Amino acid sequence: QVQLVESGGGLVQAGGSLRLSCAASGSFFSISVLGWYRQAPGKERELVADITRAGNTNYADSVKGRSTISRDDAKNTVYLQMNNLKPEDTAVYYCNAAIHPSIITTRYYWGQGTQVTVSS
Repeated sequence: QVQLVESGGGLVQAGGSLRLSCAASGSFFSISVLGWYRQAPGKERELVADITRAGNTNYADSVKGRSTISRDDAKNTVYLQMNNLKPEDTAVYYCNAAIHPSIITTRYYWGQGTQVTVSS
């Protein structure tokens, strides 16, 4: 089974930075879109950023200009660099991957989540 493992979360002061990583492992043909989502208590899970295999990126307005998503296909890893963090960024961050177990099939997977806490 394909597994996504996030890392890099933690507690950081407002204005600080974190770099989240998500590594995919298992058997698959390729990874299509990779994305980062977050969910704060009492709120819906929301897209933070995603990136296609071609390198096209999309960011939520709330993080645009402060975050950068990137991917290293040789390592099957996606990153989210977050700068100038704000308390409202506090959430569990989840990695999502659209994976092709074959050329004609797409499956979606979620990581277990990593906690990001931004203190004032």
